[in-house]
Amino acid sequence: MSVAVAAGAVCAQLRKDILAGLFAFGGRLKIDELAARYATSHMPIREALRQLQGEGLVTVEPNRGARVRSIDIEFIRDIFDLRVALEGMLARRAAERITVAQIACMAAIEEKLEASAARKDFTAVLAANQAFHAVINEAAGNVEAIRVLEVHWNLIIALWGRHGYGTDRAAGVISDHRQLLVALRARDAEGAVMLASAHAVKAKQEMLRRFEASAKSTKAA
Repeated sequence: MSVAVAAGAVCAQLRKDILAGLFAFGGRLKIDELAARYATSHMPIREALRQLQGEGLVTVEPNRGARVRSIDIEFIRDIFDLRVALEGMLARRAAERITVAQIACMAAIEEKLEASAARKDFTAVLAANQAFHAVINEAAGNVEAIRVLEVHWNLIIALWGRHGYGTDRAAGVISDHRQLLVALRARDAEGAVMLASAHAVKAKQEMLRRFEASAKSTKAA
């Protein structure tokens, strides 16, 4: 197996393990231990860590090694503030450019999201949510804005996984998505901006609330 193939396999598994909470935020990622865990040599581990650093899940510092990214309240505010600004802009462009086929694709994804929520498969809900917004971003066609948003997408999934993504959150997402679909079908750019921005603001507020509750619970314990 080539280094590139091995690194890709390690990266996929390490990403999955980080998202599943098997490694703590801020926790050390030691190359020897990872090589033993994933039954590979050091080179694929180093390559995987570099890739995950690019995704925002891992930080690598000279002479200090690698860690799962540390998370604090200000970092959460920053990444969600970025999403509020960019998702509103992308929604405006999408309303102006989206095709009938793309709207149909979004509607089909939303059906899957709602079915997943009904059976309380919130991992599938998160995946469908990502796919739903990916179609909006594709329609908008702003490659640089999309690249910025995608840097932290896996990290946001990890945050929801650690701090809870239940029926109440899914219900709000479903309502927002349905309204956003109406605005996009109507080519209502202003409505799409307001709905997409509000959707991101609500996600920010809910994540901050859950993060602070989790921090208080940890201190109390």
